[in-house]
Amino acid sequence: MLRITELRLPLNHPEPALRAAVLARLGLADAALRQMTIARRGYDARRKSDIVLVYSIDCAVDDEAAVLARHAGDPHIRTAPDTRYRFVAELPADYAQRQRLRPVVIGFGPCGLFAALILAQTGLRPIVLERGKAVRERTQDTWGLWRRRELNPESNVQFGEGGAGTFSDGKLWSQISDPRHLTRKVLTEFVKAGAPQEILYVSKPHIGTFRLVSMIEKMRAEIEALGGEIRFRAHVTDLHIEGGAVRGVVLEDGSEIEAAHVVLALGHSARDTFAMLQTRGVFMEPKPFSVGFRIEHPQSIIDKARFGTSAGHPLLGAADYKLVHHAGNGRSVYSFCMCPGGTVVAATSEPGRVVTNGMSQYSRNERNANAGIVVGITPQDYRQDGRSEGAVNPLDGIAFQRALESRAYALGGENYDAPGQRVADFLAGKASREFGSVEPSYKPGVRATNLAERGNESLPPYAIAAIREALPAFERQIRGFAMPDAVLTGVETRTSSPLRITRGRDLQSLNVKGLYPAGEGAGYAGGIMSAGVDGIEVAEAVTRSILGLTAA
Repeated sequence: MLRITELRLPLNHPEPALRAAVLARLGLADAALRQMTIARRGYDARRKSDIVLVYSIDCAVDDEAAVLARHAGDPHIRTAPDTRYRFVAELPADYAQRQRLRPVVIGFGPCGLFAALILAQTGLRPIVLERGKAVRERTQDTWGLWRRRELNPESNVQFGEGGAGTFSDGKLWSQISDPRHLTRKVLTEFVKAGAPQEILYVSKPHIGTFRLVSMIEKMRAEIEALGGEIRFRAHVTDLHIEGGAVRGVVLEDGSEIEAAHVVLALGHSARDTFAMLQTRGVFMEPKPFSVGFRIEHPQSIIDKARFGTSAGHPLLGAADYKLVHHAGNGRSVYSFCMCPGGTVVAATSEPGRVVTNGMSQYSRNERNANAGIVVGITPQDYRQDGRSEGAVNPLDGIAFQRALESRAYALGGENYDAPGQRVADFLAGKASREFGSVEPSYKPGVRATNLAERGNESLPPYAIAAIREALPAFERQIRGFAMPDAVLTGVETRTSSPLRITRGRDLQSLNVKGLYPAGEGAGYAGGIMSAGVDGIEVAEAVTRSILGLTAA
């Protein structure tokens, strides 16, 4: 197969034009092009008056070697990469009969899901321990907070089958280095579980919450059919560690599971588990993360700013954006987890705290666009001991998050409403009394207030100052971004894990053999795709360890 990249066609080109463009680029007669498939389709909207589609095409042709030779100097015509997943680990014929200890996966978000899937496909029959509930029960509990202000600390946006990614935009792209095409494995498994085929080739694939629910159930069924076991409401409260190696896990009900290989796919909000790991001496270190607000605009404003007269075109969909501003006080402000045509959601997992996140359905047809507008912070910013030097406690970031979330709870009226403010009022430094043309989407509700009241700020003063400077700068990039009635909703604190459970080249904990920190909670991923890929790589490392294999 050959791959042609950077094949550019008008947004409204007729279907036959794509084949004609391939033939023209290769200099072939129609009969010589035996097959063609779209490997990738994106768009270039830098000129709103002339938006073009940009394709990568895989094709089978007569005399491929001759075609390659004719185009030897063209960097956009080359042999297509082999994106099939390969991990050869052949189990002994009697392995199932003599397997005494099964690998354990703690957490069933994207990372744990793919770790368990690969282990099951290899034949290792993993045991998955998920503190929350199955995805449909969990969805009902999540709606309990959104509709009735009833929080279940063990079953919510953060905890339960599918992880935090279930209640998100379902974005399936990442900027991670991927020489083995593991992202393709993730996408292929999602398609097999019911995701639309287009996620295999569109430049920014997404799924949305409703579709994710049924897909996760199908993937769970495959793991179980292959001998894996998923236990819900199985909260791990302790580890057995002897001689620098993990020996098993203890559950909240007092039961124990002996294990020599444990994957920690915790997610970034497993705060009690992080504390337990520190008590057990597992090496961890603090890391940077970001805090800020959610901002909402009418989606039509973003569509027009990005696509001009082509706004609403079915191939373009709802427009997104990615913004960065380096503020005068040295802070970086950037857009995070942008959700076109979506809603702001209540994402707390602890009583008496308010946390925001964003979510979209596959259709992305809600009225508002929303994104996090967040400011980067470092361990020195959030250290709790008041010192300016020395090591920072890895749990200090959690204490910092909790303080901001508790303040947001108070500002919102102490009933899980979130505090919010019109952008015009935020920039002017005065409290909002009501909202205008942009209706906040956060449920259960948003209380108009002052997010930046001196002495009672919802974020540290340096973050408030940086965001105030960034909003007019973003207006210069997207007209309407700083519109007076745009809404800021607080607070966004869980952009990523505040700590890293550090691991070595074999993907095991630095000081506990058999313990495999993985995914977003361990500080090694950020989003569904990168978490899934990390789960695959950790599962492979576990398999190599069990079978006594060395890494390639």
